[in-house]
Amino acid sequence: AEGKELREFDGHSYVMERSLVPDVSLVKAWKADKSGNLLFRLTARNFNPAAAMAAKTTVVEVEEIVETGSLEPDAVHLPGIYVHRIVLNAHPEKRIEKRTITEKAGV
Repeated sequence: AEGKELREFDGHSYVMERSLVPDVSLVKAWKADKSGNLLFRLTARNFNPAAAMAAKTTVVEVEEIVETGSLEPDAVHLPGIYVHRIVLNAHPEKRIEKRTITEKAGV
């Protein structure tokens, strides 16, 4: 903590650090309009929006691109202002882990 700013919150001292700013963020989304507004599915909503907002340049891989204005404004998870490039991958490989048990395990 030497040379860094310290702040106190609720009686605890914390070291202040600058945030990381990545040059490029690679994000995967379900659907985008041509303006870059994004919809994520399931757990992709956890960290992808934050990663996209943090980077200087955001590249998004999507399964579908629709016309601007066809997405419901309240449904947009990330506004297009954070998106710099869109890559269409209409048929992505979706790997799903499956639990397998050997016969020795008693199944």
